[in-house]
Amino acid sequence: MAKKHKHEEHENHERWVVSFADFMTLLFAFFVVMYASSRVDTNKLVETTESVRWALNYKGEGGINRLSIFKGPPTEGGCAANLGTVPQSNTMNRELIEKSRRRMERSLKPFLMDRSRSSMVSIEVEKGRLRLRLAAQRFFDAASASLRPEALAVLDAIGVEVKATGQNVRVEGHTDDEPISSTRFRNNWELSAARAATVVSYLEQAHDLPPTRLAAAGLGSSQPLVSNDTQANRDLNRRIELVLELPPDDPRAFATSPP
Repeated sequence: MAKKHKHEEHENHERWVVSFADFMTLLFAFFVVMYASSRVDTNKLVETTESVRWALNYKGEGGINRLSIFKGPPTEGGCAANLGTVPQSNTMNRELIEKSRRRMERSLKPFLMDRSRSSMVSIEVEKGRLRLRLAAQRFFDAASASLRPEALAVLDAIGVEVKATGQNVRVEGHTDDEPISSTRFRNNWELSAARAATVVSYLEQAHDLPPTRLAAAGLGSSQPLVSNDTQANRDLNRRIELVLELPPDDPRAFATSPP
């Protein structure tokens, strides 16, 4: 009786192709995810962040007499239906501030575009308000709180815009950290406060702005922009800042004005 010969199983030498294909698929998926995550819509991200913070702002933490964790209007318990909804007032306020910035830039264009006055005026938007930064050395003499004539044109342009929009104005006086030598002012606190009060007084008298919408603060050298290690940096720190914003109870805060 003839013996049966057992045939050896055929070995598949191409099994690596399957593993390689799986690896390439995973690698492709990884790069797709990385590419998608790199294209973030910053506007949507900001809106989402604000909506989450707003939705989590309960009436209190353990009682209505305690402060809420986040800033913003309180909710009735952070309903999930409100998640993703940006308060209408916040959006309108941002639009109004942006329009105010464009109008202010048009009003101050001669001072912003003139290279000889490049450091005299700057405008920036921060946290829902408009901040105008004026170089103190161009508006006041050293250790003085009297306005120079060249500063009046800038303040007039600002006053016209503020009166048209009804914005509140907080004027802040800032100095460097060098002690002053003056018979009128004992220190930088008094000098910065006097300069801020001078600007407020001019806006009130020259443009008939209501005193209820004006405020002055002397901050001395407590909030420098840069370190006071060079003369150029000290010049930057000596400044007047006008912070413009609409009062929260003003109906104009919830309506946009024409550009």
